[in-house]
Amino acid sequence: MIIKVKVPSPGESITEVEIASWFVKDGDYVFKNQVIAEIDSDKATLEISAEENGTISLMVEKGKRIQVGDVLCIIDTSKKKPIENEEKIQKKQDIIKKIPSPASKKILSEKNISTEFIHGTGKQGRITKKDCILAESSTTTDSSLSPLIEKGLPTYRSREKKITPLSSLRRKLSERLVSVKNQTAMLTTFNEVDMQEIFFIRKKYKNIFKEKHGVNLGFMSFFTLSCVRALKLYPDVNAMISGSEKINFEYYDISIAISGPKGLMVPVIRNAENLSFCGIEKEIHRLSTNVRNGKITINEMTGGTFTITNGGVFGSMLSTPIINPPQSAILGIHKVVERPVVINGSIEIRPVMYLALSYDHRIIDGKESVGFLVSVKETIENPIKFLMEGSENNIHRVLEL
Repeated sequence: MIIKVKVPSPGESITEVEIASWFVKDGDYVFKNQVIAEIDSDKATLEISAEENGTISLMVEKGKRIQVGDVLCIIDTSKKKPIENEEKIQKKQDIIKKIPSPASKKILSEKNISTEFIHGTGKQGRITKKDCILAESSTTTDSSLSPLIEKGLPTYRSREKKITPLSSLRRKLSERLVSVKNQTAMLTTFNEVDMQEIFFIRKKYKNIFKEKHGVNLGFMSFFTLSCVRALKLYPDVNAMISGSEKINFEYYDISIAISGPKGLMVPVIRNAENLSFCGIEKEIHRLSTNVRNGKITINEMTGGTFTITNGGVFGSMLSTPIINPPQSAILGIHKVVERPVVINGSIEIRPVMYLALSYDHRIIDGKESVGFLVSVKETIENPIKFLMEGSENNIHRVLEL
């Protein structure tokens, strides 16, 4: 029986995908539920699995674009897995790959080039004349460079470049970023925050928190809850423009920017206003794991009313983040650095972080943007007062310890 494996729909409004990777070769024997390929859409990467056991025939090359519903490959279930010794077959193939073509034998002999370092591009991986010429050019030093080498000067012998097409995801991201710059009146306002109180709380309770809940007590839960409080005080920061109308959201879906193997993903913490520290940290851990494993879904990235991005994990001291459309604002948090600050007339060393709020000036005025950032600063510098019901005695209950 012949099984046709068709391209599934990654999500509403998506009609075309790109073949990102094949994990099998044409003619391979595959097993039911074995992951055979990855496809990229404008929003996410999806895995494709074999529907039955059988021999696979690939219908589309890697990098090609294909419509949703088109045939990706076919599986012949009537063919059984070969009984031959796979190890012997592999060794045989490896031997073939190392046999040079007649035209290339002379070059290898004259130039004393070992086949060990040559990747054959001919049929079945055989070494061709072209492969030998390329190997020679990469291992032979031009005699004109000798004087430079003797003097210890740079030769700049290799000036190669590699050209690869952008993935669907990267192309879509590029379009969105350019459209934000062109279609919004984006400004950025800055502030700094003293992280000392957060450091004290985390140092005292992080081990108990990790033992109890299985996740770390990170900065992100503090900033997420601080942003929820600030958004309630400044509702236009939690709004968007739709045509000639302004939409204010009365819930707080916080998008968290996470770097993964496919690029930057922005999954959403739904109704963050209803979550505790533990709930937020568990959700961040779950979403981060899905992003890094390539398992994140479109639904998990859809929506969001406000975004937090943490450039500090890469060592960034300060940046101007770009708004995540159709949202109207994004908070950038950064690396914590010990700096001298004046406290009650005296100079002290404190852990300081710079904050940046980029916002769409069409909908958010300077008063709201500055007020929002001051509110976040106020909450982070006084977490017991604003996030833990005003008393250190309540910390155990708030952290669910």
